[in-house]
Amino acid sequence: MKILITGASGFIGSFIVEEALKRGFETWAAVRKSSSKVYLQDERINFIELNLSSKEQLVEQLKGKGFDYVVHAAGVTKCLNKQDFSRINTQGTKNLVDALMEVGMPLKRLVFISSLSIFGAIKEQQPYEEIRETDTPQPNTAYGKSKLEAEKYLESLGTRVPYIILRPTGVYGPREKDYFIMAKSIKGHSDFAVGYKRQDITFVYVQDVVQAVFLALEKGENGRKYFLSDGLVYQSTTFSDLIHEELGRPWWIRITAPVWVLRIVTFFGEYVGRMTGKVTALNNDKYNILKQRNWRCDIQPAIDELGYQPKYDLKQGVKETIKWYKDNGWL
Repeated sequence: MKILITGASGFIGSFIVEEALKRGFETWAAVRKSSSKVYLQDERINFIELNLSSKEQLVEQLKGKGFDYVVHAAGVTKCLNKQDFSRINTQGTKNLVDALMEVGMPLKRLVFISSLSIFGAIKEQQPYEEIRETDTPQPNTAYGKSKLEAEKYLESLGTRVPYIILRPTGVYGPREKDYFIMAKSIKGHSDFAVGYKRQDITFVYVQDVVQAVFLALEKGENGRKYFLSDGLVYQSTTFSDLIHEELGRPWWIRITAPVWVLRIVTFFGEYVGRMTGKVTALNNDKYNILKQRNWRCDIQPAIDELGYQPKYDLKQGVKETIKWYKDNGWL
């Protein structure tokens, strides 16, 4: 079986490539000329350059390839300009799918990696309830909006493309760079939390996302959408507490600031990013994500229909992640 993985050089994509190779797929990694291949060293990997910004170029690049499966993991989680979210996450998805249809590729299935963020800050009244597939998405970030629009496009195609959508909550693990900032801060003796109202957070370890991807390729009904988490709910301090423990409990100062302080930090973070041309993790889009209080989601459909069984709770996942950061000289 022949599989194409977009975003193959990225955090989640690189792990999907590794699993595809383990399963004996003829594995094609879609990259850009500028993409790092540091996690794509296996000689069995076939590389293909895809320009997701041009349907016409994609048609030429995909002709004659005959993929059985496509996992679309390419996308951006932070940008200097809000319109780039739509250009890359929405239009890039549309271009890829349109090109696949135009070349007449007889796909068995396409798996699209979306996000829980498409729902935004709903069900924020305590006691918090799980976000369910039947709830109406109300994205409050440019990122969430771009992922939702990509989902809507896939929906509009009906049965023309056999797709399944996965909506993971916060994905962490080895190679991840945003949560790494927290680990680096704690090693530097400080931890920063925002807001005094209770915050219920969910996480999913990268290998559990990979598990769900391959279950979705094999099982499930076309057009279905599944939330992914480890099945547990944590408080806002749990993640940093576990990191602190794995780092050997260095002395630290924990600061909990009101939400308006975060608003100031992310405002200036975005301003500095625009001035320097460097994307920062603390930007205006991130403000809405960090202040959100309810990240509960219902993973039972994934369990029932796909056979999804999370293997990593947060304690085990953080242990593996911090070990990797240490072994690879990040910490």
